[in-house]
Amino acid sequence: MSDEPRDGGGRLIDRFDGLLCDLDGVVYAGPGAIPHAVEALNRVVESGRAVGYVTNNASRSPADVAAHLVELGAPASERSVVTSAQAGARLLAEKLTPGDAVLVTGSDYLAAEVRRVGLTPVTSATDDPRAVIQGFDPSIGWVHLAEAGYAINAGALWVATNTDATIPRARGIAPGNGTLVGAVRAAVNVDPLVAGKPEAPLFAAATAELDLDDPLVIGDRLDTDVLGGNNAGLTSALVLTGVDSVHTAIAAVPGQRPDLLLADLRDLFAAVAEVEPDVDGFRCGDARARVDGDTVLVDGAEEDDLDGWRAACAAWWAAHPDDAATPHVTFG
Repeated sequence: MSDEPRDGGGRLIDRFDGLLCDLDGVVYAGPGAIPHAVEALNRVVESGRAVGYVTNNASRSPADVAAHLVELGAPASERSVVTSAQAGARLLAEKLTPGDAVLVTGSDYLAAEVRRVGLTPVTSATDDPRAVIQGFDPSIGWVHLAEAGYAINAGALWVATNTDATIPRARGIAPGNGTLVGAVRAAVNVDPLVAGKPEAPLFAAATAELDLDDPLVIGDRLDTDVLGGNNAGLTSALVLTGVDSVHTAIAAVPGQRPDLLLADLRDLFAAVAEVEPDVDGFRCGDARARVDGDTVLVDGAEEDDLDGWRAACAAWWAAHPDDAATPHVTFG
């Protein structure tokens, strides 16, 4: 797709005062940058808008994440990266008294974030912690999970930085923090408060940290990025450079439906057409879509233009406001 605006209006980026971006699948894939992502993000910063990065990774510090982004050529600083560890510590600070003891089941970085918000990290349930915060760390073992269980069963508040069931590693997919949270949950009678995606606290922390009023949330996953942005009451965009696609988007459950579909981050500088009601369906640009039973009929081209899919999603979601279903989509 061209990075020049199409006829029909201003650039998409002009609707927002900044971006909150996911990382894997949006900015990079494995060790390398997503095509066009770095260039687009630099253009956003040059336009005078902030770019923030929100990640569920609670084991790497913002400085480490920012250093990796800078190596790829992306605009980043320690302040621009907001992690679920920061969001979890912020959530604890809202619920506890300064100086309160918090049992940290996670990395040294997570303990540092707890200390940064004025709370006291401890490592044992015998220290009478007021709360437990649990985040991923490869060195966590049974002893650490047991201490968390003892404290929670004694009445401590429980916060999980995130509940991602898996985590990608060089050798493949491994159990993530959600799996370890599940192990503790089997021994206690309460569910944790969750700070990371898809819950709202991570996005609240990021908007506050970056002084944003109306950011656009961009992610490649419906169940974490888009759902998280929606839960936070922000505008959400699914970018099709990672996990989810137009096919999974149109079949999404109501809470995971994005406000916008982007082919890649160059669309931030395109005049993305608004989706509007049509005579018997919806239109976007020159494309029109209507629902006929379990089929969405699109008057428009599928290739090289997302307007047909944007109209198709709007038509299908309007026909299924409260339930998810997978339609047949035909273009012509």
